[in-house]
Amino acid sequence: MPRDLDFSEYFAARVQRFRRVAFALCGDWYAAEDLVQAMFVQLYRRWRRVRPGTVDAYARRILLNLFLAGRRVSGREYVTSSVPEGQSPPGRDTPLRLDVERALARLTPRQRAMVVLRFLEDLPVSEVASLLGVAEGTVKSQTARGVEALRAALPSPTGEEW
Repeated sequence: MPRDLDFSEYFAARVQRFRRVAFALCGDWYAAEDLVQAMFVQLYRRWRRVRPGTVDAYARRILLNLFLAGRRVSGREYVTSSVPEGQSPPGRDTPLRLDVERALARLTPRQRAMVVLRFLEDLPVSEVASLLGVAEGTVKSQTARGVEALRAALPSPTGEEW
């Protein structure tokens, strides 16, 4: 049972963080929940083989692969006459937050992943390049283009041009 206890502790400590990243990647709380759930299922299956110091990187890789593949979580869905009770998404829907979500949605999935990993997860260029299997120069140029697109789509905080 130490395996399950270790995994449970990891899950409790990291689930909110991965939900936030998944939402930033896909822009939908329900899809983010599905991504995170699928990520933790895959991680649990491989839990014994993952080295302790690399768990976050491994989990992030799984999450990113699931997002980029556009893979739907397998399983049965049931049609019901009523909507199930669910938790509402965290945070408030402020106008700026909604603007950022819409602006992120305009980026390509890879560009969005690069921007999220670089700025939300604060990963270095080399790690993002490794996660996505691209050159560091690609990460730099695509991140710069993504940030430019975000700046063009978002209102300036001062009312002036960025």
